[in-house]
Amino acid sequence: MGNTLADGDKVQVKGSSSTYELARTGSVYSCTCPAWRNQGAAIGFRTCKHLRAYLGDAVETARVGGAAPQVSPATKKKQAAADSGTAPPILLAHKWETDHDPTGWWMSEKLDGIRAYWDGEAFVSRLGNKFYAPDWFIADLPADTLDGELWVGRKMFQRTTSIVRSGAQSDEWKQVTYVVFDAPNARGTFEDRLAHAQKVLKKAAAPHARWLDHVVCQGVDHLREELSRVEGLGGEGLMLRRPRSMYEVGRSTSLLKVKTFHDAEATVIGHAPGTGKHKGRLGALVVELADGTRFNVGTGFSDAEREAPPTVGSVITFRYQELSNDGVPRFPSYVGERVDVKTPAKISQATAAPPAATKIAKPVTTTAGGFKVSLVHEGENKWWEIEVKGTAHYTRFGKVGSAGQTRVSDLGSPAAAEADADKRAQQKRREGYTPAK
Repeated sequence: MGNTLADGDKVQVKGSSSTYELARTGSVYSCTCPAWRNQGAAIGFRTCKHLRAYLGDAVETARVGGAAPQVSPATKKKQAAADSGTAPPILLAHKWETDHDPTGWWMSEKLDGIRAYWDGEAFVSRLGNKFYAPDWFIADLPADTLDGELWVGRKMFQRTTSIVRSGAQSDEWKQVTYVVFDAPNARGTFEDRLAHAQKVLKKAAAPHARWLDHVVCQGVDHLREELSRVEGLGGEGLMLRRPRSMYEVGRSTSLLKVKTFHDAEATVIGHAPGTGKHKGRLGALVVELADGTRFNVGTGFSDAEREAPPTVGSVITFRYQELSNDGVPRFPSYVGERVDVKTPAKISQATAAPPAATKIAKPVTTTAGGFKVSLVHEGENKWWEIEVKGTAHYTRFGKVGSAGQTRVSDLGSPAAAEADADKRAQQKRREGYTPAK
């Protein structure tokens, strides 16, 4: 009789030459051994001798279907056909610019899930790949074409990705909801499509699908108040839709996304080894932007992700504060691996929206001979920066991936400002902060 692993549990086991960690995250059972990490199967279908020894061979055979993860020729053929499909004709958003008046636009929460196009029979990703949801999950969905997100909840992007990409027809899918925000093939304006989608969803009474609520934006103050509320609950941001707009294929200014931080995609090109408490596992991902810019992403990872990081060639999403003068994202933080994007898009220079409660004063870029220190605290996932300009210094700080706050102190002279800034920077280093890369 084997042991059990509850969701979130971890346990150390001894191998022939090393000690490994077994863990469970949702429906995914992982091991830090090379045999598990180097398998080509979907993560929901991987096993190894350590998992079999701990959980029991019968349990693992029932879970993955054999002595090793196997996929039948018929299933391989079916999945290959689905994965080579044509990308669906979906509407994509631009970023909201702060000089754009949102009054009268439809406003909704931006969900941090996985975009899924329902073609009447199956879910399809942005790339045209099929998502294999259980039959009971899709049984009551309407035959109409719908556009939405597979979503578990706020701050649950990794859990959503784990469930959707595992390919397992498991009860973990009960955590997922298909949240619908458009009906592409319905004729008419957004308001017409909204009414149509609500009608077909109500008629279908699908227990695992719902419509995303929209409200009319009353202006910039209303937008910022709602943005602050949503982000305070752990949400990603907001979406704005132009009233009476048609469903356009491709990126359109009729759909805008609003956030207080930036995010972007990058391709993993290497793994930097960890040091200190992360010795023996991932320290940082070495990534590359669409324009060839290379940098490291070293924060935002769970212990399980450091043990089994995204492979070289995969595309990840990361959050960052701003771009440096050289175009390098500052204070990047890992969000998750993308299953619906093949290549990263070029980073836009659009500005993020400050929340209602915080007025962010950006310091001017340091000139030659100026004083500027940028630090991060990996353990607490925080960033801190101080810059001298004239007789004052600007101190900026916050969680990695957030817009943060700014405080300005005028010391009366450039020398006094620089001396005080240096003193504050030394104190931060004593607190465990290290130079930002």
